[in-house]
Amino acid sequence: MLSTLILMFTTLPDAHSAETLSRAALDARLAACASQLSPSHSIYHWQGELKHTNEVPLLFKTTVERAFELEKFIVENHPYQTPEILSWSATSSPAYSFWVNTETLRPTNV
Repeated sequence: MLSTLILMFTTLPDAHSAETLSRAALDARLAACASQLSPSHSIYHWQGELKHTNEVPLLFKTTVERAFELEKFIVENHPYQTPEILSWSATSSPAYSFWVNTETLRPTNV
């Protein structure tokens, strides 16, 4: 039987920022894994201007129980004024779900 996990996506200005945010979230047990994806080029409107920015996408794997805490953590520790944070549920194999749940176990609101 498949289990439900949360995937949470954000982008950062560089690999160092992505590494720093990843390690801090993992140390806090808010996610079991953070995958730094290949650098990307984003084009978007910001404060009335069209921006072109190189960014590093970061994908966290966490539990439903930790998702809100992880989102709050990203907002508080992200270098951007308005960070991109997208999340969605995904099904996973029982073994992977067990691993994610084990890696994120700790008392809530610690």
